[in-house]
Amino acid sequence: MDSPRQDLRSALVPIAAMLGSQVLVSLAVLSLSVLMPAVTRDLDIAPKLVGVFTAVIYVVASAVALGSAVWISRLGAVRVCQIAMIAAAAGLALNAAASVVATVVAVALIGMAQGPINPASAHILTHRVPRAWFSLVFSVKQTGVPLGFAAAGILLPLLLPVIGWRVASLVAAGLLVAGAVVLEFLRARLDALLVPSGQSSGIWSPVRYALAHPQMRVLGWSALLYVVAQHTFTFFLVTYLYEHCRLSIAEAGFLLFLAQIGGTAQRLVLGALGDRFPRMMLLGWTGIGIAIGSIATGLITSDTPYWLIGLIVFAYGTVVISWNGVSIAEFAHLAPPGQVAPVAAVQTALAFSGAVIGPPLFGLIAAVAGYRTSFFLVAACVLAAAIWQIATARRLRTTLSGR
Repeated sequence: MDSPRQDLRSALVPIAAMLGSQVLVSLAVLSLSVLMPAVTRDLDIAPKLVGVFTAVIYVVASAVALGSAVWISRLGAVRVCQIAMIAAAAGLALNAAASVVATVVAVALIGMAQGPINPASAHILTHRVPRAWFSLVFSVKQTGVPLGFAAAGILLPLLLPVIGWRVASLVAAGLLVAGAVVLEFLRARLDALLVPSGQSSGIWSPVRYALAHPQMRVLGWSALLYVVAQHTFTFFLVTYLYEHCRLSIAEAGFLLFLAQIGGTAQRLVLGALGDRFPRMMLLGWTGIGIAIGSIATGLITSDTPYWLIGLIVFAYGTVVISWNGVSIAEFAHLAPPGQVAPVAAVQTALAFSGAVIGPPLFGLIAAVAGYRTSFFLVAACVLAAAIWQIATARRLRTTLSGR
């Protein structure tokens, strides 16, 4: 019998394929935000619509994620990933048409692409990766999100002054098409053991199952609240440090960049730990760290030394960005046989819901009561979720030890 380490080596191709898929779709998601200043100038629309467009992406992604398990069972997970890439490519190509209607449709198509990637990846990886490596592998795959964001943030600004935003959008679309073509060469190998049955339990059955499951229910709602913290950190940090702490845009952006690097590295560390320690307990203590980081960030003032601001931001970013892969891995671990994709779809939909409701509420509260109140409320919500997970993990351990 092959050892888990040998089995993991044999799974490197599907891991790389799913990581690449995540990188490309994440690149598409951030592309509109990066290009939006140029797009809004040419189309004569308000630049602040980027916030609305981002919310629309995650609304569509959440809805599509719930229904993705049906298509994974009918078409196969790799084919669904290819369709997602083509949808994102079509959105970026349509965006190059330079009309308001085209941009709105492009946003919807990119949201459609975002939705099924996690469920499809979970379906493929759980059949190829030893359970002893679930957390690390899913965390590696989730590093595709910041890597894709970084690629968009580096590549597109370099292309903009040379070829303009329309052609830059088409270049990004071309990368996604190329990714879909590469997956076609791998599809027979990746789906060799995963023949689609053409049958599905539907959309709502997995939702009812996950929300009735004592552990999945805790993990799912906690993921929603953790994403609220993650996205408010990502989307508001630069503005907060600029307006509230009197840092320059360049200084604030550099700190966000460092935090993203720290969070990406911590994803791998937390993933490795998740294969050695109970994942729900680990997620709970990570939530404690997120709550502390949110409070510390809210306490920053214009008189706080730059080095201390940097330390707080880096520490907060390291924990708030780190947890996703471990959460998905635990959902996959708890899923009944043959139901990984539907269960992962529920986790994805709940997490994306946090991306929809979190930033607007944070911004509204900040406008009415100040940033400090917003950060403290985020900390309170995450702390409640963290304690809930720790208590559930301890209760489960007590139950198992008593048998």
